[in-house]
Amino acid sequence: MSKYDEYKREVLQVSQRLSEHGYFGTRSGSAGNVSVLIDGEGVVAVTPHGLPYAGMTTDDICIMDLDLAPIEGARAPSVEAALHVAVYKNRRDVNAVIHSHQIYASIFSILNEPIPPLFDEVTVAIGPMVEVASYGVSGSPQLLENVVAKLENRCHCYLLQNHGALCVGRNLQKTVNYVELLEKTASIYYRAIATGRPVTTLPDPLPNVLFEFVKREQDVEIARKDGRQQSE
Repeated sequence: MSKYDEYKREVLQVSQRLSEHGYFGTRSGSAGNVSVLIDGEGVVAVTPHGLPYAGMTTDDICIMDLDLAPIEGARAPSVEAALHVAVYKNRRDVNAVIHSHQIYASIFSILNEPIPPLFDEVTVAIGPMVEVASYGVSGSPQLLENVVAKLENRCHCYLLQNHGALCVGRNLQKTVNYVELLEKTASIYYRAIATGRPVTTLPDPLPNVLFEFVKREQDVEIARKDGRQQSE
């Protein structure tokens, strides 16, 4: 038994669910990665490198600190583990990160085309724009730099040019929801563009008004963390 077992189970369950539904590209592969920041500690539970999800167990989930030093687990963490840590260090409202290779979001990643605000219920969840982080090789410092440069917009979804998508959130279940909302929106946008007809977006200033609700929730989480640190 480990004090991190609950986090390991959650990461495993989410990873296998996303893999089974094709969000990692192939159902039999090991692409994509999932992590969660352990509450009150500078510690992360993250999926391992190169292991198919179907046969993965809780013992395979890696526990590491924010310097990438291993704490628990015999396997090497995902090659994108440093990217997850970079998100946690630069977005204090974030406690979960999912990197996916979902089909429709990936289409826009290779088009290098951001997804504009199309639906109010999506915008109030993920933010007004799904921006594209410029290309960087998987696990490279360049990719980290390109992603970090986008994080200040405080949105919950990003496209990684010629790579896939990155979704971040307050907890893992919310972040899974963002992954699904991103794919729904990307698929509708793709089909709308394919008609050749003009695509309407939400009228100004509605996207930014809705985004205030997103930032308000983020500020609450940041304040919770600040309060916890002061009490320790």
